[in-house]
Amino acid sequence: MMHEARTDFDMLLGSIYLLIEGPAHGRWTPDCRASPRQSFPWKAEMIDRRSLLAYATLAPVMSALPRLTRAADQKADYVLRIANGLVELSPEHIVSTTLYNGQFPGPLLHLKEGQRVVVDVHNDTDTPELVHWHGQFLPVDVDGAAEEGTPFIPPHGMRRIAFVPKPSGFRFYHTHVVPRSDLGLGTYTGQAGPVYVEPAHDPGAYDREIFLVLKEFEPSFGRGGEMEADMLVGAPLKALQEIGRKADAEFKGPKGYEVGYALFGVNGKMLGQGEPIRVKEGERVLFHVLNASATENRSLALPGHLFQVVALDGNPVPKPTAVPVLWLGTAERVSAFVEMTHPGVWVMGDLADDDRRHGMGIVLEYAGAKGKPQWTKPKPFRWDYTQFARADAAPAAPDETIEITVIKRNAALNGFNQWTLNGEAFSMATMKPAYTVQEGRRYRLKFRNASDDIHPLHLHRHSFELTRIAGKRTSGVIKDVVMLGGFQEVEFDFVADNPGPTLFHCHQQLHMDFGFMALFNYA
Repeated sequence: MMHEARTDFDMLLGSIYLLIEGPAHGRWTPDCRASPRQSFPWKAEMIDRRSLLAYATLAPVMSALPRLTRAADQKADYVLRIANGLVELSPEHIVSTTLYNGQFPGPLLHLKEGQRVVVDVHNDTDTPELVHWHGQFLPVDVDGAAEEGTPFIPPHGMRRIAFVPKPSGFRFYHTHVVPRSDLGLGTYTGQAGPVYVEPAHDPGAYDREIFLVLKEFEPSFGRGGEMEADMLVGAPLKALQEIGRKADAEFKGPKGYEVGYALFGVNGKMLGQGEPIRVKEGERVLFHVLNASATENRSLALPGHLFQVVALDGNPVPKPTAVPVLWLGTAERVSAFVEMTHPGVWVMGDLADDDRRHGMGIVLEYAGAKGKPQWTKPKPFRWDYTQFARADAAPAAPDETIEITVIKRNAALNGFNQWTLNGEAFSMATMKPAYTVQEGRRYRLKFRNASDDIHPLHLHRHSFELTRIAGKRTSGVIKDVVMLGGFQEVEFDFVADNPGPTLFHCHQQLHMDFGFMALFNYA
């Protein structure tokens, strides 16, 4: 793979440098575990006489230089440049943030399943960066998570990566830097872009394909902000509520910090700004919707129309089903057909009135229709993953079940909530909690949520099959993010078929940053 050739090439050049300049200059290597807010950390490893003599074996390796040079000089299929830039949500609201290629969302990358792709990533900022290729089955050095061992892209540096895209479907890329209390880093920025890995077979006939990326801007900290929490099926479990009450009694005081936003947009434009989606009556449009939020669940409705969901997180569902509202946890994707059978000028937007008024929506306009965009709130609707599942099949039996209870320690970390998995918050120092898996085995993860928060659970480098939602058994729905309801349970299975350290975390940035992570290590 290209990233391996690049690594060999860099090592070879470094060795040649040592032979020319002498051991006093040392060998410089990045320390990928350092805080991204520091200037990029480097450490010197001095070369002693014995090591220098060992480099005498370089002569045979020198013959490989032309081959490695050709590999390194190969033109990249895509170039991503991370830099500060401006997003013009409207003429009155121009936001400064970090972007890919000076735009939000980042450029749409069209890849082909199984066809190797080379990407050059330039980091023009002053902090180390990571690009996570969300939803793809990649090796750890490419996936884009420091916890797995992916190298950082140094400030004002570049890293070339190569990988074979899989599986097919709607994926995306985003930063994986841990911001903690810095709202100018991580997914609070504009670093998100869609990826479409072309499938071997078309999902069905349609007239047009449209990508929509939902995102908030201008984040700030506050206390006590409440998000929509009753849009998922299922009722809270009394046993989990009791665990939550005990935790609240232990950590009394004000609520922990939450993040709120001043501005909202679809594809980098506030509602009513930019070009509307123009359609013709009778058209069949395939929408690919991504929730690129750092912390919020999002909804999307189009008055007078239904969304026929055909894929979740890029994976075809066993039972395509029409729904009046899409609900997406952070980092979830939905692909759905909409039949254009209700002429007019409409607002396609979020159910939350305040968020929609501050920009979370886009105008859809039929040919020949005139007038002010109309919004009608749909009837109450609860999101149920099982409605897209197989009705007549049970999931395969797991080889092992791992049960994890999630507890919130209110405002325990300098005002921020701390999150624990079976009583332990993730630590970069110990790289725990961690679980050991064996290649080829099927694991069932059972999560018990002893908090009222909804958690979008994400597993890197693998997909998983939903097996139980809010007490209801299910099968056939394949995802890489799933929303776990407040005081509820969810179960899903994954097969350990991609060796290497594998990160699991809640995709809500505040939860992830303050303990809600774990590693799965292959035996």
